[in-house]
Amino acid sequence: MIRQFLATVGQLGSTGETLLQSGQRELTRTELLAVVEDLAARLEKLGLRCVALHADNGIDWIVADFACQLAEIRITPVPLFFSDTQFRHAIEDSGADALISDQQDVMRILDGDLIPARDQRDDGPTKLYLLGPGRSAQLPDGTQKITFTSGTTGTPKGVCLSSDQQFGVASAITSVLDLEQPKHLCVLPLSTLLENLAGVYTPLLAGGTVVAPPLAELGLTGSSDLDIGKLLSCIDQHQPNSMILVPELLNALTLAAESSWRPPSSLQFVAVGGGKVAADLLHRSRHAGLPAYEGYGLSECASVVSLNVPGTDRLGTVGRPLPHVDVQIEGGQIVVTGSEFLGYANQPHTWDSGPIATGDIGHADNCGFIYVDGRAKNQIITSFGRNLSPEWVEAELTAGPLLQQAVLFGDARPFCVALVHPRQISVGDEEISAWIHRINQRLPDYARVLDWYRLPAALSNHKGMTTENGRPKRRIVEQEYASAIEHMYENSLEACNQ
Repeated sequence: MIRQFLATVGQLGSTGETLLQSGQRELTRTELLAVVEDLAARLEKLGLRCVALHADNGIDWIVADFACQLAEIRITPVPLFFSDTQFRHAIEDSGADALISDQQDVMRILDGDLIPARDQRDDGPTKLYLLGPGRSAQLPDGTQKITFTSGTTGTPKGVCLSSDQQFGVASAITSVLDLEQPKHLCVLPLSTLLENLAGVYTPLLAGGTVVAPPLAELGLTGSSDLDIGKLLSCIDQHQPNSMILVPELLNALTLAAESSWRPPSSLQFVAVGGGKVAADLLHRSRHAGLPAYEGYGLSECASVVSLNVPGTDRLGTVGRPLPHVDVQIEGGQIVVTGSEFLGYANQPHTWDSGPIATGDIGHADNCGFIYVDGRAKNQIITSFGRNLSPEWVEAELTAGPLLQQAVLFGDARPFCVALVHPRQISVGDEEISAWIHRINQRLPDYARVLDWYRLPAALSNHKGMTTENGRPKRRIVEQEYASAIEHMYENSLEACNQ
């Protein structure tokens, strides 16, 4: 599949046309094929089985991805924001026997268990290391990429995917998204499967160019820290046709566009995924000049499952299913067939498990548009028997300019409360109260937030409180702030009884 992909990419446009760009470095179509083939030959010569990729966004990351596929070597992208423990777990769980990295602290993290390859290239910071023997992994047949998702626990799970699945998703997106030779700006980490497939493979299949600046140049550090000024500057500099964002980044750009920043007229498509997106935010972003469209997917389905696109779009939905998958609603749950993952690394009981029960509750309308109502396991059932999805209310609370984070609670309780964190430290409690009151007016009574607690600091992946996409790990957050949550209910009930 990779040979066919590279051949297709090589035939699109002129051979001297820039295909990849990062900082001051560029690769043309001819140069890309040459460097991929060179690295693939080096990896084959070493007899490697699995390479872990732990590097910043850039050309080297993309070349390593393609070269491993060309050499028929498994690859394991490891996010830079993983903790040391998560990093070591990914290495062990995947059975990696080599590491490609541009990070200075890898020797410390892996306790010196690294040997620089003999034929090391000295033309950049990205190095190839050999790992000591002794690692092995149970993997389903056909595994080419192992993408780790932290989910709701601190131990990442290795999702095993084939090459056919990866390129199948990219081809499906290309078929529904009518962008000719797009210039795509990679904003999310390339270790994120969504950016890897939809942000690199898809633009290249459409004859386009991929711009992948280092994350610091984009103003991104860790899993959730953002310097909005740097991000705006980067967008202005590159004038992209497309980007992929998580809801928090879309909200930040929308607020900037509602102030003094003007999005570039080149922008044609901004995909938004990774969490619930309020319809009001999408409406505001489009009005401000950001053509944002919500999609839906999960790693176990090789990323994108459904997508809104220009001309086939319905606010409040995650779009229609892509042509390579079939989506059904079974018992209120979204079930996907046609792009099932091969299984989890070292969990044979998950291999060839058939249709993917996503764990997301939802429904479809008569036109085939999919609505995601929330996570089945997150569903709140109040003591009055009312069902609601916390993601719905949280998306409403964080869609505006005041709140960066909100986590809703109310299961088996008479009403809902929330933990919140403002975007700016200068935001006062009275402003927060007024904003929550405003949101409550458009919510049904059983979904309204009757009390709230201001978090002392933003929840982060670094502290184990969120997933890599910024979604709260609810059980962990609830345990950490149990006394604050209980105090809100005690105070509110006392006020009701007076």
